[in-house]
Amino acid sequence: MAVTLKKLLEKTEYELVQGTLETEVVDIAYDSRKIKPGMLFAAIDGTVVDGHKFIPDVIEKGASVLVVEKDVEIKDRDITVVKVKNGRAALSRMSAAFFDYPAEKMISIGITGTKGKSTVTYMIRDIIEKSGKTCGIVGTIGVAINGKITPTEHTTPESYDLQKYFSDMVEAGCDYMVMEVSSQGIKMDRVAGMSFDYGVFTNLSPDHIGPNEHKDFDEYLNCKSRLFQMCRTGIVNADDEHKDEIVKNATCEIKTFGTKDADMTASKIEHVNELGNLSMKFHAEGLLEGDIIVGLPGRFNIYNGMCAACVGALLGLPRDIILHALEHVEVRGRVENVPTGRNFSVLIDFAHNGVSTESVLKTLRGYNPGRIVAIFGCGGNRSKLRRYEMGEAVGNLAELAIVTSDNPRTEDVNDIIEDIRVGLAKTKGKYVVIPDRQEAVNYAVQNAKEGDMIILLGKGHEEYQEINGVKHHYSEREAVANALAGLER
Repeated sequence: MAVTLKKLLEKTEYELVQGTLETEVVDIAYDSRKIKPGMLFAAIDGTVVDGHKFIPDVIEKGASVLVVEKDVEIKDRDITVVKVKNGRAALSRMSAAFFDYPAEKMISIGITGTKGKSTVTYMIRDIIEKSGKTCGIVGTIGVAINGKITPTEHTTPESYDLQKYFSDMVEAGCDYMVMEVSSQGIKMDRVAGMSFDYGVFTNLSPDHIGPNEHKDFDEYLNCKSRLFQMCRTGIVNADDEHKDEIVKNATCEIKTFGTKDADMTASKIEHVNELGNLSMKFHAEGLLEGDIIVGLPGRFNIYNGMCAACVGALLGLPRDIILHALEHVEVRGRVENVPTGRNFSVLIDFAHNGVSTESVLKTLRGYNPGRIVAIFGCGGNRSKLRRYEMGEAVGNLAELAIVTSDNPRTEDVNDIIEDIRVGLAKTKGKYVVIPDRQEAVNYAVQNAKEGDMIILLGKGHEEYQEINGVKHHYSEREAVANALAGLER
């Protein structure tokens, strides 16, 4: 497939430095290692690497077009050079044009917020698919198309990859697309130029603030809020304290959900525990009427369920299908119940900061467990504040903390554990340190008591441990299975 440069630039401001807009482009790359003859190279001055320094290399490999942010001197007059102000935004718009705007061929739903994005994404997907339609997903868990999951490096992939996934969805016959729109994805212009049919805001609390992320909370909030200048209808959590700031500059119609004064409200909230299966129940009024059961534990899943129900109602999907999908929802690594066949429970959750950890532990407390035993670590090369806060949250809310490894990356796991101890020391919580995560799970299972709820925090859906830059296979489900098998022996 070849597309003229003129077509690729139809929604981008640019300056033609040399060459012709009739140049044909066979593909686009922002990574110089992927360049082949006839391709366009987008030279981006990134946070770590400046793509302009690879220009001699891509010329040698046969690139036909260079899109640059800086003045460059190209001696080869056969190469077309275009200058833009923002290379990332240009890459997003060009990628959409290259694949013929695939997102516009589906009903698109973008979800932003600190917590709940993945859960709401899968709830909406289940509602849509149970109504007989097909829906693709992009998010933390990867890209899901017709049951096949492709892992991704970022929650919101780089724009070229994102548009390629959308194209794959259209080719697979998807009617709908639902994706997590991260604040980093917005900040890095990975969705620049896109227009969503529906934009969703779940909640907001401090996160992703630090080196290589957001400089402060204001920037984090501002990036989230920009989604509501990119969609036709916004669906917003009316109970969140930052709601007004999120929608202040919105250019779309706004619908709300919450426990009062909203387009959909929840009342008569109940925790339900049936034979170890934890769920929530509430009565809805407004956009959807009636009793709703959400097949996941925790008050926050009332909000997630309302959010998904609002989307389903606004899409015009049948009420019975919405209710059935929410009752039977399963989300990998989000308060995921692992059957043990024993008198204690094991759950897996992706919580990896203080706020989400506190939220999930308070959720379990609502079911009156014998003890909460929390297995957790913290990621390397990330804010130390997260370690202190997680340590303090677990120390305050769990009867026993088992401190272990969780993606130490290039840091020494023992240094990370020492930072977690700082938070634990502010509490009276009991803890043990077992750096090997499998051994930590073994210890919890071997010492489990009747009525215990063992929660594995931080890894969720991930299938690896990143140590010294290398991703080693690791699965929480396999770790639990190994520990249970050890009990049998």
